[in-house]
Amino acid sequence: MIEVKELHKRYGPVEVLKGVDIRFEKGEITAILGPNGSGKTTLMKSILGMVIPQSGEVLIDNEAVLGHWEYRDKISYVPQIANFPGNLKVLELIQMIRDIRPGAQNHEDLIDMFKLQPFLNKRLAALSGGTRQKVNLVLALMFDAPIIILDEPMAGLDPVALILLKKLIAGEKAKGKTILLTTHIITLVEEIADKVAFLLDGTVYFFGPVNELKDKTKQPDLEHAIAAILKESYA
Repeated sequence: MIEVKELHKRYGPVEVLKGVDIRFEKGEITAILGPNGSGKTTLMKSILGMVIPQSGEVLIDNEAVLGHWEYRDKISYVPQIANFPGNLKVLELIQMIRDIRPGAQNHEDLIDMFKLQPFLNKRLAALSGGTRQKVNLVLALMFDAPIIILDEPMAGLDPVALILLKKLIAGEKAKGKTILLTTHIITLVEEIADKVAFLLDGTVYFFGPVNELKDKTKQPDLEHAIAAILKESYA
C-alpha cells in the first residue's frame, strides 16, 4: 500500500504538486493520467525517492519513506526511457543488475517469454527501441517486489510483446501487488486498470474506478471522458 499525504513540490516559481493526497491499495492497478505538466512524473518520482518534495509525506505500508532508501527493495520500476551503457551486452547488463540487487528469480523465464535469446550477446547500442524496452522489462520484473511502477511500459513493443506484458501485469495483480501505470494508450487503461488517478495542474482532479469517471463526465468511454475534462480545463 502506498499513501501520499499533502505532497507539495516546486521547481523555482512553478508549483508542480499542490498538496496531493492519494492512496494506492494492494491488489489494484491504478493508471495515473493527465496532460503534460500535470505532475504525473513528479508524483511517481516522489514515490521512488528520485524527487524530494518541499513538504508532505510518502508512506509505504504505513511507514514514512522520504529520506530513506531501503524501501526501494519493495519496488520494481520500469522507466519510460532506459539509458543503458551502449557498450554492454544484454547478458552482461542482466548479470550486473543481479549482482547489484540480489533476489532475481525468474529472469530466464522472462528472457524466454520475450524471445531475447538471440540478443543476449549483442551490445545494447545495436538493439532496436522495442528490444531495449523488453530488456528494460526483464530487469524490473525479475524481482518479486510488492510494488510495480510502470512509466509508459508499452513504448515500442510489438503486438505479441504487448499481449505478453498485459498477461504479466494481470499475474502480478493476482499476487496482491500494488501496480501504478502511466500510458497514452487509453484503451489499455480501460482494459486492465481498476482505478484512474487523473492529475490536472498539480492536483488530483479525479480518483476512482473508470466507470465513475465516465459517469462523472457523461461520456461513453474513457477517451471521451478525458477529452471532456481537458476541454473544460482549457475553456
